[in-house]
Amino acid sequence: MNTLVKVDRPVFPFTAIVGQEEMKLALILNVIDPKIGGVMIMGDRGTGKSTTIRAIIDLLPEIEVVEDDMFNSHPSNMELMSSYVKEKIENNISVKTKFIKVPMVDLPLGATEDRVCGTIDMEKALIEGIKTFDPGLLAKANRGILYVDEVNLLDDHLVDILLDSAASGWNTVEREGISIRHPAQFVLVGSGNPEEGELRPQLLDRFGLHAEIRTVKEPDLRVKIVEQRNHFDQDPTKFMDQYQLEQENLKEKIIKAQNNLNKVTIDYELRLKISQICSELNVDGLRGDIVVNRAAKAYAAFESKTQVEISDIKKIMTLCLRHRLRKDPLESMDSGLKVEKIFDRIFG
Repeated sequence: MNTLVKVDRPVFPFTAIVGQEEMKLALILNVIDPKIGGVMIMGDRGTGKSTTIRAIIDLLPEIEVVEDDMFNSHPSNMELMSSYVKEKIENNISVKTKFIKVPMVDLPLGATEDRVCGTIDMEKALIEGIKTFDPGLLAKANRGILYVDEVNLLDDHLVDILLDSAASGWNTVEREGISIRHPAQFVLVGSGNPEEGELRPQLLDRFGLHAEIRTVKEPDLRVKIVEQRNHFDQDPTKFMDQYQLEQENLKEKIIKAQNNLNKVTIDYELRLKISQICSELNVDGLRGDIVVNRAAKAYAAFESKTQVEISDIKKIMTLCLRHRLRKDPLESMDSGLKVEKIFDRIFG
């Protein structure tokens, strides 16, 4: 009898990716503070969107989960554990734990609502009186990253479900009066090509950050990217070893930022100016103000600071606001440039 051996596919190192700084920064900020609300990456085909998103996982520390639990439950944080584990903890029943890599879940384009949210076995529930839950992708993505390629081609109803779960941190499945609720805290990463259609503004606004990436034009950089890819394909282990030290350094920097995030403060005057920029750009609601504050703190933590400075806000402002501006068909200025122009005026 043949035994199937699970082989880990080599992943292109994050630090070896040439260019696309905006996309890399957006991903790093989200793993430092998942409450930023995910990232939407829009750009041309073949610009390394999927490669970069999969590469970020190798920079994250392993997480402790309860063994034999389908939701990657945290052994001590009540907000990140299923009701089954919570019950055990409350009754002082010890649970076995293990360390796993941060889960990375790909959502296929043709996914149904049941596949995403999970299903309740109604037959068992009605005949035997047992609630049996078949977990969906949201359960598998708890405490990890949920990646949706071509999110602009996904059914709006499904995008709504994903965004609601990402914002609340919970997923509720209800069938015929039976309800199951489980934690679903994940970083939602969407990517797409603008040529294939835009997301509705009210859905786009729910993504914390919006990175725009373009095909590299400089011939020398293009040659470097092709060479990197060839070296990786020929001998992945050797190529990964070359970037081992850089990977470790960046990983350490991210872990340090995660641990120091709560110590970072932002002055009232700076918060006032952030809100002034959002107001002048006619950003609907207060989501923009909240995300800018969060992202500025995350970036300051990444730069080993305890106080947010103007340079930190400048670095993340466009990522946070460009997708929240109202579309004016007569407007010739790029939304990113518009954000920069008003930033420069208000911050002088």
